[in-house]
Amino acid sequence: TDPSYTNQIISFTFPHIGNVGINVDDYEGKSNVSGVITRQLPSKESNWRSNKNFSDWLKELSIPGIAGIDTRKLTKIIRNKKSINAIIAKIDNYKDLNELDNILHNHPSMNGLELFSKISTKKEYLWNENLNELLKFEKKQDNKLLKIIALDYGVKSNILRNLLERNFEVCVLPYNTTLEEIISKNPDGIFLSNGPGDPKASKESVFKLLRNLTSFKIPIFGICIGHQLLALSLGAHTSKMQQGHRGANHPVKNLETNNVEITSQNHGFIVDKNSLPNDLQITHISLFDQSIEGIKHKELPIFSVQFHPEASPGPTDTSYLFDKFYNLCLEYNNAKKN
Repeated sequence: TDPSYTNQIISFTFPHIGNVGINVDDYEGKSNVSGVITRQLPSKESNWRSNKNFSDWLKELSIPGIAGIDTRKLTKIIRNKKSINAIIAKIDNYKDLNELDNILHNHPSMNGLELFSKISTKKEYLWNENLNELLKFEKKQDNKLLKIIALDYGVKSNILRNLLERNFEVCVLPYNTTLEEIISKNPDGIFLSNGPGDPKASKESVFKLLRNLTSFKIPIFGICIGHQLLALSLGAHTSKMQQGHRGANHPVKNLETNNVEITSQNHGFIVDKNSLPNDLQITHISLFDQSIEGIKHKELPIFSVQFHPEASPGPTDTSYLFDKFYNLCLEYNNAKKN
């Protein structure tokens, strides 16, 4: 249900899929997945939180699935090909394989494909759902209530829950909201969400908005594609990875503290190291391939990360970043009154 999976087929390398079933509390957004591939048929659910069978849920959403595939061999093929288009099809619905091949040939590649405009919210809303009961988080009542704008490129619900837990009033706006509309709300901070697609394929208006926002010296925090869009707006470049980072246990080194943090990741594009302008500093790197995992501006209250500090699923080593954002916004809020 992570909106970052929009228009993609997910191939699971773990053999047992579906054994915990489905429940609405774990939804991260509206599912826009194109298909699911598993080694074995989904297991019968066995979890006290489950209220639906995985296969039944896929059918309700009209998401095709296929089992009996050697998913680890498939993963090796994908690694060698960088990024490949695929079809899940019932062969007797087509004349021959050439017909399917033509469909694949005409389907756009993820490289150069802009997607978040299709799934971004169409209207403004205030987020008011707290972290779910299972996690037993409490809103930090000692924190001063601060107002922030979250620009939606395909935001995960757990990001918004984490922001709310810090005592932010979170106003979620469409990706194409104007600068005037944002500034008129007098926000204490701007959050740039995760999302799908190639960041370079975004409209120029997206980058113009972010460049203009930086001139107001408002604290800005970006995650995933929000990190990439911010970097592009500030003069860096992005590129398609040979092998994307997917999963819940990726080691990242925090260059400011020298700590190793275990992170949840889901991206196929990165900010190029050699393209960073002088006013941007690398704060985190991947210990798998040394790629950039975090940056900050040397003068402005702006920072971003490639990984997912909100996890869901995954480790929560880097949830402190939401506290860092709160403290920057608090400083800005206090400065506005002086």
